[in-house]
Amino acid sequence: MADYAIEARNLARTFDDGTGIRGVDLWVAPGEIHALVGLNGAGKSTLMRLLLGMLKPATGTVTLAGEQLDHADWRGVGHLVEVPLAYRELTCRQNLALGARLHQVPSVAIPHLVEEAMTELRLTEYADRRAGKLSLGNRQRLGLVSAVQHHPALIVLDEPTNTLDPAGVILLREALVRRAAAGAAVLVSSHHLDEVARIADRISVLNAGRIIGTLDPHGVDLERSFFDLVHSDDSDDRAA
Repeated sequence: MADYAIEARNLARTFDDGTGIRGVDLWVAPGEIHALVGLNGAGKSTLMRLLLGMLKPATGTVTLAGEQLDHADWRGVGHLVEVPLAYRELTCRQNLALGARLHQVPSVAIPHLVEEAMTELRLTEYADRRAGKLSLGNRQRLGLVSAVQHHPALIVLDEPTNTLDPAGVILLREALVRRAAAGAAVLVSSHHLDEVARIADRISVLNAGRIIGTLDPHGVDLERSFFDLVHSDDSDDRAA
């Protein structure tokens, strides 16, 4: 059995404008919530797209449960990166049932699974509303329900609280803690330190496409520690 649900080594991919990911090592163990924080443009979304095979790296490797991405079992992965994927003309319930089928959930189990997940994140009242008619916040909630409803072994979420109201933030936080307690590995990116510090076991800081350090989720004055790391890294770059 692999030590990590997901592991990246020396991962790199840069673009013509100079942005990208440069030599990142990252791993998440089963039962762990690992938070990735950074300023806008630090490369969080690019890194997550590389981890999920949405982009190909120039160098480096990614493994899921010890398997290369081409041979990984994607049934046990739940993710939401950048924007929630939903068919606008389908209802929430129909979108979630389709997502469950794509993760090869047995047909007989899908109705109960969908209802349970909608209840958990309080989407039930919108169950029969078309996705295209949802508010931005409820569309985000739909994407999150789809990502976690099949109880995946690995959950990867990019800025998941974007557009959520405070109640939605709390519900998501509780859902992720429950899944980690049940053994799931969770990787979540955010630029809200106070938010991820409530649930994270580890916090990695990404700046200019590189992991530049870690923060103690239980530490004092996390924001100052974060900006000290970023400022020091930026200063080193300017001096180089």
